Amino acid sequence: MSSNGRIRIGVVGCGYWGINYVRVFGELADSIVTHVCDQRQERLQLAKQRFHPGPIGRGCGWKACNSVEEMLDEHKLDAVVVATPATAHYEVTKKCLEHGKHVLVEKPITTSSSEAAELASLAQTQNLILMVGHTFVFNAGVRAIKRYLDSKALGNIYYLHATRTNLGPIRSDVNAIWDLAPHDVSIFDYLLGGEPNWVSAVGGRVLGNCREDVGFITLGYPGGIVGNIHVSWADPNKVREVVVVGSEMRIVFNDMDAQERVRVFNKGVTLIPPETDGVGEFHFRLHDGDIISPWVESSEPLKNQAAHFLTCIREQTAPISDGAFALRVVRVMEAIDHSIQQKGTPQIL
Repeated sequence: MSSNGRIRIGVVGCGYWGINYVRVFGELADSIVTHVCDQRQERLQLAKQRFHPGPIGRGCGWKACNSVEEMLDEHKLDAVVVATPATAHYEVTKKCLEHGKHVLVEKPITTSSSEAAELASLAQTQNLILMVGHTFVFNAGVRAIKRYLDSKALGNIYYLHATRTNLGPIRSDVNAIWDLAPHDVSIFDYLLGGEPNWVSAVGGRVLGNCREDVGFITLGYPGGIVGNIHVSWADPNKVREVVVVGSEMRIVFNDMDAQERVRVFNKGVTLIPPETDGVGEFHFRLHDGDIISPWVESSEPLKNQAAHFLTCIREQTAPISDGAFALRVVRVMEAIDHSIQQKGTPQIL
């Protein structure tokens, strides 16, 4: 750590997320950004323009590096943020862990479950914190829904539905499903406490692209709960919505609505069995109550996530989105890939 007790952070990758990590870790009182790494000089220059580096020895500023090896050889570093393209996550994260650095890597942790399992095991062996940037787990709106589920206020959970659409941005390293669906797979895992039993998915290349730019995914969870995810790079209507439907209420998280991010519909339907065994018919009880918009704290999910990472390093506690959590997400994503290749055939996890 630095002389004033702040955790020293290096950021690898100066894309959209990397530059934002430079900002948030620079704003948090418990950390200092000491190194920023990117092979592209123009991205390093942009980072310098936005966040002026200064002499590290004085406890401020950061040094620009062109390679991960150069950054790791500096030693004045406690943890690394890996914000490279997804296909490079495994190689960069492994190097950082092998050099004894705690790591926060952007989602997905890797693009294969075997690599994800290897990194999780390596971090455990090295007694290092490995956290994955499933940012929506740190979104105040999603956490509000989690509190409703944990309190059993929804009754029996029937299904979840997520929509994540927009016109691009179209990436060159992964398809739209790997780009967007991990957000909702991680949200479902966080809300329900685990991965699905089976997955079925279909994808389309409607833009004539070399990879899927639209996907429809169905997931079957224990207890008969069904999850559905729709992602698209080709829809002009930008939607970021998660719906949870239970026997007692319906909850909607709309990340595009700054005023009413969460809405709770106190409405539902419950099955009422016959009064006597084998006699009579089943009935349904419908109830129609109020629609409320609970207060949701105003906070930046990325900063919440960064602060959680620092806390885990200081207290040596497992992150919410640790290697095991991230591995489950990648396992689901692999099953989605296999199902798409087989025209929607369900895959058992």
